[in-house]
Amino acid sequence: MQSTNLLLEEPIRMASILEPSKPSFFPAMTKIVGTLGPKSRSVDTISSCLKAGMSVARFDFSWGDAEYHQETLENLKVAIKSSKKLCAVMLDTVGPELQVVNKSEASISLEENGTVILTPDQGQEASSQVLPINFAGLAKAVKPGDTIFVGQYLFTGSETTSVWLEVSQIKGDDVVCVIKNTATLAGSLFTLHCSQIHIDLPTLSDEDKEVIRKWGAPNKIDFLSLSYTRHVEDVRQAREFLSKLGDLSQTQIFAKIENVEGLNNFDEILQEADGIILSRGNLGIDLPPEKVFLFQKSALHKCNMAGKPAVVTRVVDSMTDNLRPTRAEATDVANAVLDGSDAILLGAETLRGLYPVETISIVGKICAEAEKVFNQDLYFKRTVKHVGEPMTHLESIASSAVRAAIKVKASVIICFTSSGRAARLIAKYRPTMPVLSVVIPRLKTNQLRWSFTGAFEARQSLIVRGLFPMLADPRHPAESTNATNESVLKVALDHGKVSGVIKSHDRVVVCQKVGDSSVVKIIELDD
Repeated sequence: MQSTNLLLEEPIRMASILEPSKPSFFPAMTKIVGTLGPKSRSVDTISSCLKAGMSVARFDFSWGDAEYHQETLENLKVAIKSSKKLCAVMLDTVGPELQVVNKSEASISLEENGTVILTPDQGQEASSQVLPINFAGLAKAVKPGDTIFVGQYLFTGSETTSVWLEVSQIKGDDVVCVIKNTATLAGSLFTLHCSQIHIDLPTLSDEDKEVIRKWGAPNKIDFLSLSYTRHVEDVRQAREFLSKLGDLSQTQIFAKIENVEGLNNFDEILQEADGIILSRGNLGIDLPPEKVFLFQKSALHKCNMAGKPAVVTRVVDSMTDNLRPTRAEATDVANAVLDGSDAILLGAETLRGLYPVETISIVGKICAEAEKVFNQDLYFKRTVKHVGEPMTHLESIASSAVRAAIKVKASVIICFTSSGRAARLIAKYRPTMPVLSVVIPRLKTNQLRWSFTGAFEARQSLIVRGLFPMLADPRHPAESTNATNESVLKVALDHGKVSGVIKSHDRVVVCQKVGDSSVVKIIELDD
């Protein structure tokens, strides 16, 4: 994979660093995915998370049953109505995740240079001597000298809450390990990760399918986060499964890359998936630490050039327990933005962290500051060169709209779209101004009933950098006349004015279809 160098466009004046950050209707162009859980499931907290900048709510099925998550989702719906903020829903599968089961929930202390046995016998109690696991094939998968990590909410780098084990011998189905660091494991469930070892379990398990069928389909989830994606076939099989569940045929699949297998097959996976999640928690222990940044830069570059959303995880772990991020974490968030990520995913920080709202707020502020110095000119030229010639009709229109908006210093780009594709292509060129994506609903039927499309398309743009959706009135057909286009445009402009992104005498670039032609026009607003 080829890495990229994103240079800041010009030296930053030291004085500008001291200027206070200006509040804005859009906290940042970069989106924030928040995981909802024990500390973030009340209506009030979710409303505050939405106002702070969360645009996608993630439901992690590694823990908690469907009933628990349904209650949380109902609270989310109430919060969306009261805060008037759109939010998409992401279901995160468990996948082939190995777990240590601690039924008693008592803390387990492990001492450096001691030994501990990993056993598939789940009838045994977890203790300092024995850790029962949910996989019978571990003894066949590992060999002496292999590395295994065990911890809750994998490995923040704080080696007091997770343990590093080295396999010393295999005894039947049991794996005997030497403990490499002193640690205390707390909670009922610990994730177990075998570094660079193939685990022979399906990526989409029967349990995952059941959850998708019984929880995902009735709730019409917008995104499926496919944990431990290792091969392109994993994505194809998931898509085939979703297509059989009528309501989920439009659900987008985000491949979660969290081990070396996924990394080796990255190009094929990217081609098939709708987006990529770089799961740096697991990747960080499957790769040598000095290689993680290379993968991040290379993977983000590939996603950007393909015009597919890229999401980065594990950025402000310390905010799980603290009100402020470390200096390194703040810099890491900014670098993820400069590297080209579309969204930042918060896991434990919002799920069980003490400060979910503050975490979303501060991550948004850091993203906004980084966006100010993102080298859009260099990025634009690189993207145009990568696409090459001849461009497709839609790609040409999208790149022209962005170029025009930058040249005339437009305050916003308004894009009319029915599938969302045109708006995503505009966002691919990373304009410096927000893109208001006006989704025009289309009427469709399944022979039994008629319905309008549009809600899925609008919500799915909530994970794309710089894209802010509006759902147009269904009475305006997709193949609209100039007159109806003008009335929808007026609604979009009014929305922009109320939002504070459009002011008198601003210029606005509009991208729309008139008849069979796609048109880019520049509007100068009066008083």
